[in-house]
Amino acid sequence: MVSANGTSNGIVWAHQNGNPAVLHAYDASNLARELYNSSQAANGRDQFGAGNKFITPMIADGKVFVGTQAGVAVFGLLP
Repeated sequence: MVSANGTSNGIVWAHQNGNPAVLHAYDASNLARELYNSSQAANGRDQFGAGNKFITPMIADGKVFVGTQAGVAVFGLLP
């Protein structure tokens, strides 16, 4: 899945299946540059459980939604 601000600041979102699953964000102009992954936060704050090979991240209203085996994980800026 790709998100952008118009024609700039593109981000490629990818899901890595595993336990726990990992959400990755890459700079769309340089895929070698990872911007974020859900396993990097301290104390497993952003982990969302076991993955599924059919999960596709969805982007809406500045948030990233990821289906899990038991519900939906929502990623976005903290207030």
